[in-house]
Amino acid sequence: MKFSRCRNSQISSTLVLLLALLALPAHFSTAQGLWRTVGPDGGDARSLASVPGHPEHLYLGTALSTIYESGNGGESWKRLSRLDPADDLVIAHIVIDRANSSRILVAAWRFDKPEGGLYVSHDAGRTWSEDPAFKNKSVFALVQSLSDPKTFVAGTLEGVFRSTDTGATWTLISPPESKEIHEVESLAIHPLNPDIIYAGTWHLPWKTSDGGKTWENIKQGVIDDSDVFSIIIDPVSPSIVYASACSGIYKSETAGALFKKIQGIPATARRTRKLKQDPANRDTVYAGTTEGLYKTTDGGKTFQRMTGPDVIVNDVWIDPENPNRMLLATDRSGVLASNDAAVTFTAANRGFTARKVEALLVDSGNPAKIYAGVANDKSYGGAFVSTDGGEEWKQISEGLAGRDVFAFSQAQDGTVLAGTNSGIFALDQASSAWTPRSTIVNTVAQEVKKVVRGKHISTVQAVEQKQELSSRIYALDLSTDVWVAAADAGIFTSHDQGATWQGGPVAGSGDYRVVAAHGSTMAAAQPNALAVSTDAGQSWMPVSIPTAITRVYRVVFSADGTIWLGTRQGVYFSHDQGRNWLWLQRLPMVDVNGLAYDARQDRILASSRGSDFVYSIDAKSLSWTWQKTGFPLYLVRSAAGHLIAASRTDGVLLEPSTEQAQGGTAMSTKTAQ
Repeated sequence: MKFSRCRNSQISSTLVLLLALLALPAHFSTAQGLWRTVGPDGGDARSLASVPGHPEHLYLGTALSTIYESGNGGESWKRLSRLDPADDLVIAHIVIDRANSSRILVAAWRFDKPEGGLYVSHDAGRTWSEDPAFKNKSVFALVQSLSDPKTFVAGTLEGVFRSTDTGATWTLISPPESKEIHEVESLAIHPLNPDIIYAGTWHLPWKTSDGGKTWENIKQGVIDDSDVFSIIIDPVSPSIVYASACSGIYKSETAGALFKKIQGIPATARRTRKLKQDPANRDTVYAGTTEGLYKTTDGGKTFQRMTGPDVIVNDVWIDPENPNRMLLATDRSGVLASNDAAVTFTAANRGFTARKVEALLVDSGNPAKIYAGVANDKSYGGAFVSTDGGEEWKQISEGLAGRDVFAFSQAQDGTVLAGTNSGIFALDQASSAWTPRSTIVNTVAQEVKKVVRGKHISTVQAVEQKQELSSRIYALDLSTDVWVAAADAGIFTSHDQGATWQGGPVAGSGDYRVVAAHGSTMAAAQPNALAVSTDAGQSWMPVSIPTAITRVYRVVFSADGTIWLGTRQGVYFSHDQGRNWLWLQRLPMVDVNGLAYDARQDRILASSRGSDFVYSIDAKSLSWTWQKTGFPLYLVRSAAGHLIAASRTDGVLLEPSTEQAQGGTAMSTKTAQ
């Protein structure tokens, strides 16, 4: 797949396969089981659209295969449907048929793959089917003609496709095998003539005036090799055309015959992903860039930035009945709303969550208090806390400086530590701020030369070496008097409540991903190896694991000291500190990325990012129960008798109450022996 220089961009069984197939939604059904998402609100939002004539009825597309719906103008959202079981489908454009608002078309593409598709719903987004004409095709652009509602145009890697029968059939109207008109990122149709189409590619803009029979390159005035992200046509004066590219914003007053570059936007913000014209004030144009939203009120002569530079704008929606009301779809910060024509913005994410939750902690003294650690959202992510069981969330990231949070753990005295992509931090409960706890103090033997009675002699002395732990922290365990951390740089322990840490590579090796403690016994794992300490981390010994295991994801202890491993091949356990291992061979789950011990019910909670099942394994009898949650899970925890989970795409999830469960997904009990 060619990309422009400007563009960002072993064990299996029939039972496992059958369960995996059962877990997939039929015909892209909207059913998601009984579990529900509760936040934290926000994340990546990609596209916005409203029902013609009903601007309060909105649809929101994400970068995670999901679509949300709002019936109150974006004040709150509800999860409507997932278009694909995978979570890498970018919903680039949502088009609601002006002739039939129950019919919705969606253009989608996948990250790092030349795949995607065109998805169609005939029941207002409840169920979806994939248009076979675009199967496995990346669809980057999709528009409907204003003058002929039966005409739709789509942009793909292959070129421009058009339908004149409301999408029943499609025809490639750009030259087949064209070396120029391909990788089509943006499209616009003349408001009065559906045969006049503008196409922006990853190279330059093009135009056809005869429905695709002939094409002309409208590059005059445009810097060569410019990705054209967005094209808009003035609906009253169609000779006025705006185009945005990675080289800046251009305006033509000659229907594309000549473009002139618009000044006023700094070079660093020239990746303008979206242009939108005010429907009432045509000299007002908004430019959504990778460094904020810009606005011109004089037809492009001057621009003013309306948001902070940290806002990455993917789409701009303006209320056709009230142009002062607008929404932005952004990276990380979700949906932003303005009621004063972009002078001020507030978050409008209630009910919308597209967070990658990497860490989850239930407060030991208050099970209604839950901490969630988020990755990839920089200043909009980090750490969040809920004090009402997950219904409402508050960001508590002061002091983290935009770091991702990959681990939480709580000490016996209530101290909460966070492991980040760069060091360890402690939470001040009074201020909700984080302070570093990343000082490493190791004592090493160092040769010291001295002069004694006129003779030069060398002695060996114990010398303290001090440095800051700046590597990624994958796991923490503060459950015993000696705290332990697993990191890129090795294994570290602390005897003074995190004030200092000792440790480093074990047997010359780092990259420890998980760690757990049970009294003075500790276990830490690399992706393909396990080490055990019986003296609270003072020394570590390698422990053999079954040769069938190709990847270790998690390690936990149960109350009797049994070591449990979540692995690519399923769940293993050892009663004798790793000398002998047993495999839960009948457990119908592989790739067990999530493993936790629930002391209250003496059970092991197992989950997988590739499955929407969670298994509760009795630690003594080895029998299990399972639930189908409707979401791929990353971590599962117990909170006062009910389960909560973290997902890699849908934030924090809650198990339904007993009353809800009685009317929904059944639980089945199996025995491992």
